[in-house]
Amino acid sequence: MTAATVVSRDVAPMLAVDDVHAYYDQSHVIQGVSLHVGRGETVALVGRNGAGKTTLLKTIMGVVRARRGHVRLDGADVTALPTYEIARRGITLVPEDRRIFPRLTVEENLRVALLAPSGHREDGRASRQRDGHASALGEVFEYFPRLRERLGHAGQNLSGGEQQMLALARGFLTRPRIMLIDELSGGLMPLLVEQLMAILERINTAGITILLVEQDLEVALALGHRCYVIDQGAIQFSGTVDALRAGTDIQQRYLGLS
Repeated sequence: MTAATVVSRDVAPMLAVDDVHAYYDQSHVIQGVSLHVGRGETVALVGRNGAGKTTLLKTIMGVVRARRGHVRLDGADVTALPTYEIARRGITLVPEDRRIFPRLTVEENLRVALLAPSGHREDGRASRQRDGHASALGEVFEYFPRLRERLGHAGQNLSGGEQQMLALARGFLTRPRIMLIDELSGGLMPLLVEQLMAILERINTAGITILLVEQDLEVALALGHRCYVIDQGAIQFSGTVDALRAGTDIQQRYLGLS
C-alpha cells in the first residue's frame, strides 16, 4: 500500500496541541508536546512502547488532565472541558484495548454508539432519528461488510480483527470531525492490517480527519500525510513521510529500528 495522497486543507489546523504537559501523579509523562492536524489529514504519531503516545491521546480527550499547555479544536480551547463535552464537539477516541461491550452483540454495540448525543450535528425528531440510525448502520456496513455478517454475535466471540473493525465502526458512527486511533495494527495479522488500512483511507477520503498512533512504522508511513515521532514524552521529529522514511538515524535512535 502506498502513502496516502495529500489533500487540500485549511491553513488553520483542526486540532492543535500547544506545549502540553501531563502527569501520572508525580511522573511527568508528556513533556511539552506540540503538534497539529489539518482538516482532511491523516497524521501519524509514532513511538516505542512507553513513549507517551496513548497518554497524549488521553490528554487530548481530557481523560488525563493537562497541567500546562492547550488543546484546541477549530481554534476553540477544549483543554479544561470534561471528556463527554470534548466528544460532543467532534473528537472520538478508538482506544488500544478497543473497549467493546463483550456480552453485547455487534448490532447492540453499534446501536450504543448511536445513542450518544453530538453537539456538532442536528439530531432531529425521533422518527427521523430512527431513519438516520438505519442509514448510518447501512453506511457502516459499506466500510465494514464483515460486521453485517456478524451482527448477532457477541463482542467477546469476535476475532481480534473483527473487534478492531467494531471499535472503528463505533467511532465512525459518532460522526466525528477527527478520529484518534490508538494502535490500529496491534496484535493483528498483516492481511487484516492491510484491510483496516484500506478502510481508514476510505474514511479519510470521505472527510474524517485522523490522528493515528502507531508503533509499526510501515503502517504509519503508508497511511500518514505527515508524521511525528515521540520519545520519552517529547516530540523528537516532525515532518513528511518521505523525510521520516529517509531518516534512518531517527528510526534507529527513537524507534529502535536498524
